[in-house]
Amino acid sequence: MGLLTGTALWPVAIFTVIFILLVDLMYRRQRWNSRYPPGPVPWPLLGNLPQVDLDNMPYSLYKLQNRYGDVFSLQMAWKRMVVINGLKAVREVLVTCGEDTADRPALPIFEYLSLKPRSQGVVLAPYGPEWQEQRRFCVSTLRNFGLGKKSLEQWVTKEAGHLCDAFTAQAGRSINPNTMLRKAVCNVIASLIFARRFEYEDPYLIRLLKALEESLIEFSGFVPEVVNAFPILLRIPGLPDKILKGQKNFMAIVDNLLTENRTTWDSAQPPRNLTDAFLAEIEKAKGNPESSFNDENLCMVVIDLFTGGMVTTSTTLSWALLLMILHPDVQRRVQQEIDEVIGQVRCPEMADQARMPYTNAVIHEVQRFGDIAPLNLPHITSRDIEVQDFLIPKGTMLIPNLSSVLKDETVWEKPLHFHPEHFLDAQGHFVKHEAFMPFSAGRRACLGEPLARMELFLFFTCLLQRFSFLVPAGQPRPSDYGIFAIPVAPSPYQLCAVMREQGH
Repeated sequence: MGLLTGTALWPVAIFTVIFILLVDLMYRRQRWNSRYPPGPVPWPLLGNLPQVDLDNMPYSLYKLQNRYGDVFSLQMAWKRMVVINGLKAVREVLVTCGEDTADRPALPIFEYLSLKPRSQGVVLAPYGPEWQEQRRFCVSTLRNFGLGKKSLEQWVTKEAGHLCDAFTAQAGRSINPNTMLRKAVCNVIASLIFARRFEYEDPYLIRLLKALEESLIEFSGFVPEVVNAFPILLRIPGLPDKILKGQKNFMAIVDNLLTENRTTWDSAQPPRNLTDAFLAEIEKAKGNPESSFNDENLCMVVIDLFTGGMVTTSTTLSWALLLMILHPDVQRRVQQEIDEVIGQVRCPEMADQARMPYTNAVIHEVQRFGDIAPLNLPHITSRDIEVQDFLIPKGTMLIPNLSSVLKDETVWEKPLHFHPEHFLDAQGHFVKHEAFMPFSAGRRACLGEPLARMELFLFFTCLLQRFSFLVPAGQPRPSDYGIFAIPVAPSPYQLCAVMREQGH
């Protein structure tokens, strides 16, 4: 019986092998097109997955760029992908061909988390009427609640004061600043979304930040790449709940905050925050099946704003303080400019930025050097496009490698070093380069860029106005190498905040 069973399995095994080889051959045919971008030869079934380091993708792509050029192809299991490198090619894809590259590929791990097929928020949603409706709403609502106006600046300035108070309580001690930075930036986002702030020791805030951190870890590295390549894994009972536990916890916390906001919302009153404004749109959209305004999308939009608005800015501030303790000469020049333009009594204002070219250059160089989002979220072609004389077919996933632009050796004098002079001309005036695109470019550029710029300037100047930051006595000099994750953060480090004396 065993022999017969084994014999009967042979045709199945042979059929399976032939099927895999035929499918693999179908994908390889694309590479035989002389105008398709070159790339490493894929393995059967796995594609190029074994040939890239998913724990350090920027370095893997850097090596491949040196071998195959600015536009090269990869195959991740069954999915074909083209990586775009360098300023010229990235601008060509995101701006020149922006209408044809603004769509997002279907990512099964995110679709599994979506509460409904059309509730994908604004960051990962497909390019179309629903996405346009949600992006217009977010941009206009953020503007109405003070983006670029004095009211939001006052919120940020007030929160910067609370952050300085937290540093004052730890002055002279060896501390890791990351938790305080996250809490401060989280409160700015909470002000916009819920019109509330949390005390830094509030258990709810601590639980929210922990769930958010865990959710980001779940989206980094090997596991999500494998799941997106083989979505059938999401059908294994219990597996999704295990690998997405942090994300589900974070969504539950956000849902509780939304429920709390909804119980105090009065449709007859002007909206107090973004959530109120969204609830008003839900009321207007009742009976309209084409509208993207629903409870599920509200949850996803809030998650997008929390994730994109909190994590990126707090991580950039963490890079800023690290680079100040590693470059005390730069820190002293920033403080000198703060003392000359603002003084040590009044709070910094956004109007000061135009008169502070060196501080502005330092903040931009922190963003360039920190390079916290080296690989832009994936795009997908909605029609055939030509880039750098290569033909990229419809339905191809695109990875714009922003790191290759921020570290481009043909643009920056010292691309691998922290060098604020990258953003200063010979006369010391601030100069912004076309290759400075940490917020991406084109239709999918970060909608929160103005808010992030405001937070970075006000938090950074408030902190350096009050404190000098040092490497703690007796501790080794920290590393300026980042850890590849979402986002790229500095290696863990400690610093010592010392109160500045009046007149210095």
